[in-house]
Amino acid sequence: MKIWVDADACPRAVKDILFRVANRTKISVTFVTNQWLRLPASPFIHLIQVRQGLDIADDEIANKCEPGDLIITADIPLAARIVEKGALALDPRGTLYDESNIGQKLDMRNFMDTLRGSGVETGGPNSFGHRERLKFANELDKFIARR
Repeated sequence: MKIWVDADACPRAVKDILFRVANRTKISVTFVTNQWLRLPASPFIHLIQVRQGLDIADDEIANKCEPGDLIITADIPLAARIVEKGALALDPRGTLYDESNIGQKLDMRNFMDTLRGSGVETGGPNSFGHRERLKFANELDKFIARR
């Protein structure tokens, strides 16, 4: 099992949790980004820097992940792609995406995107705080314990 991180939009607090988890559990954590990212030195923490462009990092993650891997992403279309491959996705806010809920999440995301495209203001997510960080850490711990 590996953990892949869609790192460009990943909150710093989540990255810090993942750094600690990689070293504690000795699970490989790979950060995929289109910009340079400073990571702590560790044999369990890796960086893949891809070129700039729409969905380049997503494509890298989708192509390299395998069944049983965990992908950290807030990108619902990427989550749908990797769930189709047999992997799971965990949103930085602590929502786990699997085959039981990804279809509904993708439909809602597409619906909201259509609303925004037609000029309806739908608002954005709440700010990322302690509650979200704790929920993420708890879901990550549960995932690791099941493995």
